[in-house]
Amino acid sequence: MAANESLEAGCRSEVRSNSTCSQKELSVTASVISMTVGILSNSLALFILIKSYHRIQIRSRASFVLFASSLVVTDLLGHVINGSLVIFVYSSQKRWEAFDPYHVVCSVFGVCMVFFGLSPLLLGSVMAVERCIGVTRPIFHSTVLAPHHMKRLLGLTWLLAAVVAALPVLLWRPYKVQSSRSFCFFHMEEPKDWLDVSLPLLFSLLGLFALLVSIVCNALTSCTLLQARLRRKLHRRGTSYHVEMICQLLAIMLVSCVCWGPLLIHVTIVSTRNKVESASFSLLMVIRMATWNQILDPWVYILLRRAVLKKIFLLFYCCWGSESRSLHRWQCSMLRSSVETSNSGAGPNQYQFPDRRPLSDTGIKCIT
Repeated sequence: MAANESLEAGCRSEVRSNSTCSQKELSVTASVISMTVGILSNSLALFILIKSYHRIQIRSRASFVLFASSLVVTDLLGHVINGSLVIFVYSSQKRWEAFDPYHVVCSVFGVCMVFFGLSPLLLGSVMAVERCIGVTRPIFHSTVLAPHHMKRLLGLTWLLAAVVAALPVLLWRPYKVQSSRSFCFFHMEEPKDWLDVSLPLLFSLLGLFALLVSIVCNALTSCTLLQARLRRKLHRRGTSYHVEMICQLLAIMLVSCVCWGPLLIHVTIVSTRNKVESASFSLLMVIRMATWNQILDPWVYILLRRAVLKKIFLLFYCCWGSESRSLHRWQCSMLRSSVETSNSGAGPNQYQFPDRRPLSDTGIKCIT
């Protein structure tokens, strides 16, 4: 602790080299950029979801958009609150003993880290279960799962994440300032008793269970939609809505697995092994990797929409169609020239070109 204070003092007085100061400035810059991009991305995605929510006439899709909007709001608040705390810690030169003598800021920081990290995972799994029921059991979904049930389920999901986040404070196992002194998290190094082991293990196992539920439900939903598409059992309009939602769910699941998988596995390994060594650098890296989940999630709803996908498809179709029209005209011109050459050699009345319609009639028109 004294070494950290002397390090910060040396950095401020410029007695030490500029490498430590430049690393700290780089960390602050990366945090500010991540916070800004996350706020802008989630705000844009929230605007799109709210706009589409008012146009929805299918109740099952309204439930999906409700959960999706809640997920984006959670990510947005996570960027605002956690990003503000990180900037405050760096602006205070990471001197926790000076600005947080009663360990209040660290407790709030730890609760926010766990809550805004676990909530997107739980919401993603609930969305996957809701879509799985809506596709495989549509009658049960339309008759039993009413809108007020969906809102209660949403509240219970947030409540579960809040209880898990508040357990260390309630059980007098407060969050600990990590070795990098830039954030607070579970007490995993040199645990005192079984509570220090079980609390981070509960967080990691619950997150891994949410990812597993998402994978199973999305796989089942995708197989059901594929079978219905092949058998033509679903209406074309309803199928397109289902396909759009399952594409978004698969993208959310992929982003969550890539971003949160390393952190959850790292916490599980560190919590279960007997000899705990300092691993602050690896923990900081996987936490920074997990924060990208809140940045990439909104782009799923921004990019994977039917309107955007249609425009992308039509753009490729127009480009491919223009190339095919040029190739078709070139082949027809070569055919005409070869036929005219054959006619000139065999006589004027022996061969005739069968059809001289304009080539523009045979060209493929681009859909506008």
